[in-house]
Amino acid sequence: MELYSLTIHELQDLLKKGEVSAREIAESVFARVDAVEEKVHSYIRLMKDEALAQAAQADADIKKGEIKPLTGIPVALKDIVCTKGVPTTCGSRILHNFVPPYNATVVEKLSAAGAVFVGKANMDEFAMGSSTETSYFGPTRNPWDLERIPGGSSGGSASAVAADECIASIGSDTGGSIRQPAALCGVVGMKPTYGRVSRFGLIAFASSLDQIGPFTKDVEDCAIMMNALAGYDPKESTSVQADVPDYRQFLGRDIKGWKIGIPKEYFVEGIDPEVAAAVEKAMSVVKACGGEAIDISLPHTQYCLAVYYIIAPAEASSNLARYDGVKYGYRAQGVRDLAEMYKKTRQEGFGAEVKRRIMIGTYALSAGYYDAYYGKASQVRALIRRDFDEAFKRCDVILTPTTPTPAFKLGEKTDDPLQMYLSDIFTISTNLAGIPGMSVPCGFSKAGLPLGVQFLANHFEEGKLLQIASVYEKAAAIEKRRPAL
Repeated sequence: MELYSLTIHELQDLLKKGEVSAREIAESVFARVDAVEEKVHSYIRLMKDEALAQAAQADADIKKGEIKPLTGIPVALKDIVCTKGVPTTCGSRILHNFVPPYNATVVEKLSAAGAVFVGKANMDEFAMGSSTETSYFGPTRNPWDLERIPGGSSGGSASAVAADECIASIGSDTGGSIRQPAALCGVVGMKPTYGRVSRFGLIAFASSLDQIGPFTKDVEDCAIMMNALAGYDPKESTSVQADVPDYRQFLGRDIKGWKIGIPKEYFVEGIDPEVAAAVEKAMSVVKACGGEAIDISLPHTQYCLAVYYIIAPAEASSNLARYDGVKYGYRAQGVRDLAEMYKKTRQEGFGAEVKRRIMIGTYALSAGYYDAYYGKASQVRALIRRDFDEAFKRCDVILTPTTPTPAFKLGEKTDDPLQMYLSDIFTISTNLAGIPGMSVPCGFSKAGLPLGVQFLANHFEEGKLLQIASVYEKAAAIEKRRPAL
């Protein structure tokens, strides 16, 4: 078995026994990157020199008997989190030359836990997309079928884990951007509660929706990553001072007597039959483990897409106003005055999808329309959150599909934004409500494409997600296939 194909906890055991070194693990991962990256394009930038130096430090720590939770573990970072001295582009031309002077809090936390950073993962431009096709640096491909998308916007982070180009990775989730690509690439992905993981150093898309979370090869690794990432950060205004448990303690606990909410609004016409069958099978596994399925309703689900595509673009319009060619990033040349520089910089620096969302958001916030659009959407968002509050009075967790279909072909939906937006139909509500969600592999389509089941829990109940996910993962025993790269 190649080192790059192992999990965090398997590699930790080998490191503790002295059977491998951190350098050997790093070299194994970079050899894998050399072999498959040209096909998959998971990365915008590799950090090999930095990684080998971090691996050397990890080996020195191990010799002193200091083994941290992620010592020597190669991790990929979505190119939306700031890395001191290393370019952070957000997949956009407008930031192609931006080098942050500081690290994001999650980068500091992972570094403190001993992680080795492989590189910056590809993504949809400014996290706006569901397929990683809007990146200025070109699309990422799904390791399971190179003609298909890996999901988005964290497609590079998901495909890197699926293709064994890292052991774990970091993504961000604004409307499903961790869970959707996790499902389509056959890995585990978690969006924590809003405020559970610091957003300091995360380049903003929609500030009331964005959340950072992990991609991993199994549920135990997800718990290990959450232990490293979670916690209060005084530098970040929306970070919540809540106790952080040891997430590994939830693994393997039984779920006998748990009530599993099945929302009727998520099982409707339009779901791919293979997805529906796989999720129904997952529900039967959960029942066999002691869970009781109960029907619940989330009545405002039908408004989620409309609410999201007012709130998210409105916040993006505000956040992206800072990219003007003056302070940092791309600056248009050959202009006559400041106004022309602003216009030309933004015209040349942003891609079509980002421009589309800025225009939608600016319109929604404009005088005379603010109350009708953004104000009304915020009111309906409160109703969506109330739906979940009521549902969790009756059930412990909610079970849904993660995506309506398996991965679609590259280019299939690029000319139809609405069809692209519908890819996130089952994940958007979680961000609007601020609750945690998790996607876990639940099988394969007849064409051999991965499928995912989604678990949702109440605020700050990530432990419950890990508990049911670990029980499900063990009982379902989904076949351990690898992409034929």
